[in-house]
Amino acid sequence: MKRIFLHFFLAFSVSLAVQAQKTTIDKALFELPDVIFKEIKSSDSTVRTFELQVKQPLDHQHPDKGYFYQRAFLSHKGFDRPMLMYISGYGQDRVFNNELTPLLGANQLSIEHRFFGTSVPESLDYSYLNLEQATADLHYINELFKKIYAGKWVSTGISKGGATTIFYKYFFPNDVDAAIPYVAPINREYEDKRIYSFLSSVGTEACRKKIFEFQKRMFHNRDKVLPLLKMYSEGAKLTFTYLSLEQAFEYSVLEYPFAFWQYGSSCEEIPAETSSLEEAVLYLNKVSDIQSFSDASIDTYLPHYYQSATQMGYYSYLTEPFKDDLKALPLKPHPSAAILPKVKGIATPFDGSLLKKVNEWVAKDGNRIAYIYGADDTWTATGVPSSDKVDAVWFFMKGKNHRSARVAQMTPEEKKKFVATLERWLGTKISNKEAE
Repeated sequence: MKRIFLHFFLAFSVSLAVQAQKTTIDKALFELPDVIFKEIKSSDSTVRTFELQVKQPLDHQHPDKGYFYQRAFLSHKGFDRPMLMYISGYGQDRVFNNELTPLLGANQLSIEHRFFGTSVPESLDYSYLNLEQATADLHYINELFKKIYAGKWVSTGISKGGATTIFYKYFFPNDVDAAIPYVAPINREYEDKRIYSFLSSVGTEACRKKIFEFQKRMFHNRDKVLPLLKMYSEGAKLTFTYLSLEQAFEYSVLEYPFAFWQYGSSCEEIPAETSSLEEAVLYLNKVSDIQSFSDASIDTYLPHYYQSATQMGYYSYLTEPFKDDLKALPLKPHPSAAILPKVKGIATPFDGSLLKKVNEWVAKDGNRIAYIYGADDTWTATGVPSSDKVDAVWFFMKGKNHRSARVAQMTPEEKKKFVATLERWLGTKISNKEAE
């Protein structure tokens, strides 16, 4: 009888605790200004998940210019836990379960970037799409949620989200206790030429030769390749009005080495000269899909291309090795990977002043940042170089790429160093099994 009562009492106590937590987080969110929330299904019974709409000024310096709602997701585990800000560089239509969240036993805010997804003002004025405004969005979210989460805060992001994480730390260095950007480029100019040096030295000479010969094969057989791509595009319901199909084809072939190393393709998989053209085109679309240069893709990434062309910098394609092969794209200036159709009528004067400031800042004042790069990832070419003048740590993970350069893939020595650094910065012991 006593045992039955004890079980009942324990179950009742757990139920009360869960109910109290539920009431508390609902009440806390309800009392936050400028936040609309709704609970959504969570895959983890110990976590409550909410979709948020945060009211943001279009211009943080002039709030009277209007506002929009920025989408975010909150994964709540406990008020006494750390908070991980997962910063997306693009749209965010669902919770992204970042590997650092279980590592830290943290709550998580997943934040969509302004002008992407549903975080779009009614009137699209691209002059408000800049890093000053985007990082001010993050700062306001940080200010709001620190009212209910008083513990340690860590920011993180991947690729463009990783770069935004660095810019956020530059503008608001005291918002978080540590920043962990993954595979994050910080370019130096609109056409960052470090990419060319990387592509001419990464991997083995034999592999680079195979890549180049495959590109030449595609160009030399354009009359047969284009009908195959036309058939593929019609089947995939792709349209090409911003670029012609032939321009998209040339972009795809020029992009191929960049994409090959970025996502860790294998030299052994490059089709031999004796393979059929059908095989070769299927392979090209697997590594450097022509879909990336279709109308739908350009529309999706237009805000990203605008940011690259105005503030963040990007990369272009060397045309000199293909001066006799290109027919639809110009040899000079080098075609940029940031494609901005003239029909959109968006003015894009490039201003490199912020890049200059941030590149100087990360080397001298960029403290408490853990940089994670894949040694084989093309974007590592424009990553932040290591510096002994700051309290920061770099991981250039051997054999890893844009997808695989993650804490979970670190060597035991790398992971030990990573965890020890975080423990020092956060002043707490990381005891989760994922850290072992």
